[in-house]
Amino acid sequence: MSTYKQIAGTNIEVLSSDPANPVDGQVWYNSTSNTVKANFNDPGSWSTGGALNTARYQLGGVGTQTSSLAFGGGAPETGATESYNGTSWTELNDLNTARQGMGGAGIQTAAIAFGGEGSGIPGPIPGINESWNGTSWTEVNDLNTGRVRLAGAGIQTSALAFGGEETGPPFSITGATESYNGTSWTEVNDLNTGRLRLAGVGADNTSALAIGGDSPILTLTESWNGTSWTEVNDLNNGRELLSAAGIQTSALAFGGSPPGGLAYTESWNGTSWTEVNDLNTARNGLGGAGIQTSALAFGGDAPPFSAATEEWNVGPQTITFTDS
Repeated sequence: MSTYKQIAGTNIEVLSSDPANPVDGQVWYNSTSNTVKANFNDPGSWSTGGALNTARYQLGGVGTQTSSLAFGGGAPETGATESYNGTSWTELNDLNTARQGMGGAGIQTAAIAFGGEGSGIPGPIPGINESWNGTSWTEVNDLNTGRVRLAGAGIQTSALAFGGEETGPPFSITGATESYNGTSWTEVNDLNTGRLRLAGVGADNTSALAIGGDSPILTLTESWNGTSWTEVNDLNNGRELLSAAGIQTSALAFGGSPPGGLAYTESWNGTSWTEVNDLNTARNGLGGAGIQTSALAFGGDAPPFSAATEEWNVGPQTITFTDS
């Protein structure tokens, strides 16, 4: 018969307190609490949160799981803005220009929404940029390249806009990347592969990921270092109209299409993507917020258009054995 050490590679230790950094599969006896405990890697799972007040897709999202902002979307195009407190959504002041397929960056109380298209915008799609102060939206300096279905990353004063479809006719898929300093946009180096309907994450305008997209359907992931984009390891499942949460070195990508809606969720560790537990509601064009271990997914097209909100959490790493 195999021993625990032969199976797990470690003995069951007797310790006076729980170890600070237990390894996966480690089991120990805490002599102070008289309990047997074990550590394991929990990949996380999705649970149901409070529904949006307005069902929509291709909307923007920023913030954390318990303090997020959802704005815009379609169809039809809307300027609806809602905030999430970890339990429910509250309607706030609308965008000045109703639109869908925009990029976004920031937090619940300080954000920007840039690009996008809407029935209320005449002629070619402009690069409209609006700034949120926690109460209302104000139009500020536009993108240099007007486009729709682009991605964004960063914060209100240090953001990045990349990819999308340029104004036309003719319309053209682009890898254009612009950096925002809180006042104006500056053109910087393009993505290696131009695409639209992609997802983006990042802490600021010097550190970001561009994920998936359509040119045609892509698994591509590119990493931004403040100067240029570098291709890194691909998604396991190619898709467009997906969403993401996190930063350059630690991210979560979820949802997308085709066809219809997908439930795929993948976790990024800074090097590669790993498939983890799926969304409960498969959909595309959804909004996202949060970090790799604590994310939020909302809205999208299932079909039909959805108001569903799901919360992603990585559970406790340590369990305690009992006799019941």
